[in-house]
Amino acid sequence: MTVEDHPDEGPRRAERDAILRALGPVVNGIAATFGPVCEVVLHDYRRPAASVVAVAGEVTGRTVGGAMSEIGMRVLARGDDADHELNYVTRTGTGRTLKSSTMVLRDSAGTVFGALCVNVDVTEVGRVQGLLAALAGAGGPSPDTPVTTFGDDIDSVVDSLLDAHLPHDRSWAGLERPRRLALFRALDERGVFAVRRAIEQVAARLGISRASAYSYLSQARTAAEPGPHPTSEGAHP
Repeated sequence: MTVEDHPDEGPRRAERDAILRALGPVVNGIAATFGPVCEVVLHDYRRPAASVVAVAGEVTGRTVGGAMSEIGMRVLARGDDADHELNYVTRTGTGRTLKSSTMVLRDSAGTVFGALCVNVDVTEVGRVQGLLAALAGAGGPSPDTPVTTFGDDIDSVVDSLLDAHLPHDRSWAGLERPRRLALFRALDERGVFAVRRAIEQVAARLGISRASAYSYLSQARTAAEPGPHPTSEGAHP
């Protein structure tokens, strides 16, 4: 689902705007408390391609007007069923290890419309822990940490999700129909098609027509279990 405002939602729009304004000092306060290893980002999901409305700190290089990450897309895909994701570990494309929390924002009607995200760079902490473990004779390979694409360009985030779900040993032409549908279903479940023009971007990457992409998306949704799906202007012809 999307949280784009409709003409008759003036009071709710004003309420959401007021909540975001009130959180501005919170963004700066949290970042100042934890220092240079901390970044706090405030998102307005009504505009996924430019969701960052406030940021303090420089852990992921986010700037105001930047796009949501794939974590934000996942929240967007869950709609009003989304819940806070607290104290999870992820890794940036440059290899920095982050401990993060994403706290969803709701209006008085319970509609999810944004998120407050805290990212703490714990890369050096991990290195010290590894050194201490090695000295204690308890060293060993650490489990893989998922890589998250952070950037101000929504296209790079969509590309990253597509790369993550397209089998590395197969091209689109080499995928059987069930796997093609599974690819579109996975992208849909992660909120990709809630982003305007994402369907055109995916079609171009796969080398298929826009009409074919819409068809696969429709079939994937039909084959899935009944339930709400993320929608957007970009997910309808």
